[in-house]
Amino acid sequence: MEEVFKVIKERRSIRKYKPDPVKEEDVLKILEAAIWAPSGLNNQPWRFVLVWDKEVKDRLAKLTKYSHIVEGASCLIVVLLDKSVMYHQIKDHQSAGACIQNILLGAWALGIGSCWLGEILKREKEVKETLGLDPDAYELSAVIALGYPDDDSPRKGRHPLNHFILKKFL
Repeated sequence: MEEVFKVIKERRSIRKYKPDPVKEEDVLKILEAAIWAPSGLNNQPWRFVLVWDKEVKDRLAKLTKYSHIVEGASCLIVVLLDKSVMYHQIKDHQSAGACIQNILLGAWALGIGSCWLGEILKREKEVKETLGLDPDAYELSAVIALGYPDDDSPRKGRHPLNHFILKKFL
């Protein structure tokens, strides 16, 4: 169990990648971890589009100010919510966040770096057009860049735990 805490504490966002390709089998293993995230009513609203194709990555890169991360990634995981199974906006978005966290942790456990891109949400319509998705069927949650880390900068620290605790009722 200590291994879980180790991965949580060591994981960090990686924005620069080696040119080595991330294998499809590793991405599927990461997604296997992703789908075990909790969801309200167990509706499992997440859906994924996987992108290795350079042309598609380049078109997506033009939709974000973080284009260098998208272009440098070996693979992108586009995380969407299926509107047909969503039942509560906040709960479904929380489920997507848990799913995304599982992706980030699963990737790190396999030695694969990741970066959760949220700024691209401002261009949701264009992202869905680029991916050939029905604009009314899905809601964009994130684009996650994956690749083998080419960045050894240290992880940023955290405030001490007491900074976050407002009250204790013992």
